[in-house]
Amino acid sequence: MIQPSQADVRRFFCAVYAKSRDGQPLEAIETIASLWIAEHPEYHEALGDVDAALRAMGTPDPTNANPFLHLSMHLSISEQCSIDQPRGIRQAVELLTHKRNSLHAAHHETMECLGRMVWESQRAGRAPDGAAYIDCVQRHATRD
Repeated sequence: MIQPSQADVRRFFCAVYAKSRDGQPLEAIETIASLWIAEHPEYHEALGDVDAALRAMGTPDPTNANPFLHLSMHLSISEQCSIDQPRGIRQAVELLTHKRNSLHAAHHETMECLGRMVWESQRAGRAPDGAAYIDCVQRHATRD
């Protein structure tokens, strides 16, 4: 598994934004990232200056969402669904997408579950619980 640094993640999304904005060819993973970037115009300013993005790493702003974390979660969920890992995530996200009539909205709800799974895993010092993650997404799909 690849574990890029925080700086690597910021450089990646800034580079994808620049390539997309300039009409340059994109790799497959960059194309997926660019689609999520396009869904979040509120992040374009932050993505437009890689040096500022790197300088901001040491000073998180609790009043604003972290665009790099948010986009990374979109990308992670997209990848999880593409390979159905954990098994069942594709169907759960598809069901939630149908229920919300929006892949974007479904991803945002799935992010809540993904974040909870990671937090609980780290807190307990154990492996992430994929089944609990999928159950959480499915619960979102059954509520109004």
